[in-house]
Amino acid sequence: MRFLTLDVFTATPFGGNQLAVFPDARAIPEAQLLPITREFNFSEVTFCYPPDDAANTRRVRIFTPGGEVPFAGHPTVGTAAALALCEQALPTGSGHFRFEMGIGIVHVDVRVESAARCWAELSVAKLPEIGPQTPTLNTIAAILSLDVSDLMGGAMSPQAVSCGLPFLLVPVKSLKALAVSRVRVDLWEQTLQRFWAPEIFVAAKDPEQGAQHWRARMFAPGIRIPEDPATGSAVAAFGGWLALKEPKDGAHAWTVDQGIEMGRPSRLDVSANRVGGAVTAVRVAGRSVLVSEGTLRLD
Repeated sequence: MRFLTLDVFTATPFGGNQLAVFPDARAIPEAQLLPITREFNFSEVTFCYPPDDAANTRRVRIFTPGGEVPFAGHPTVGTAAALALCEQALPTGSGHFRFEMGIGIVHVDVRVESAARCWAELSVAKLPEIGPQTPTLNTIAAILSLDVSDLMGGAMSPQAVSCGLPFLLVPVKSLKALAVSRVRVDLWEQTLQRFWAPEIFVAAKDPEQGAQHWRARMFAPGIRIPEDPATGSAVAAFGGWLALKEPKDGAHAWTVDQGIEMGRPSRLDVSANRVGGAVTAVRVAGRSVLVSEGTLRLD
């Protein structure tokens, strides 16, 4: 079974978030999809199939080591890059993909930049959904091994948000607080494991990079990802949530750096449109680089 690996949300190899893509997974037994994902030991692997509707590009299934998920950002961007770079899916080098996913149809604009590098931007199929009331600031701070004074609070208090995959968004006051964040799994199991949004996205403003620049980390013990170097679905939720807090309607954009503390720097560009106080579109963009091609042997 032929596969490709890419580093996603980076312009150079060995940064960003690793992804394995099976461009044609039709011959892979269903029972082998999760074991194959765990064999790669990446945060996600995608399996591509012919679309159910000929108007679409591919049907794409996304697996984490913990199981299948209906949507995720870096697998969507990386799969689009893999198809554009290696499957001749874009004869002109740029164009538009329509992926059938668990969440619905996800649209991706793609531009090939070199033989091994591609830019892609996804538009979310599900606009931001605000989740239930979160645990207290004290509880969240304790889970992250922080003092409650490290959390921003007020209008920027933690919020559960989903653009297809729910995350607990936790803004903190400083890059130092972000850097020392550590999940206490025992407390997480007691409070967040069965919460609507068990995965934690921690973010701090990076003023040296500009007013619209953030740095983030994402912890997902529930799906066997201790920390993720780039999480497009979380950044989509974060961008949609930030747009709701803007004082005016219009188009808004931010840049999010992730994976710095892991030694796999990633950059994600997120933008959102707001009309009449409501978010009407969220997009996440970044580059991917092709790293390897190979063959997986199955009995």
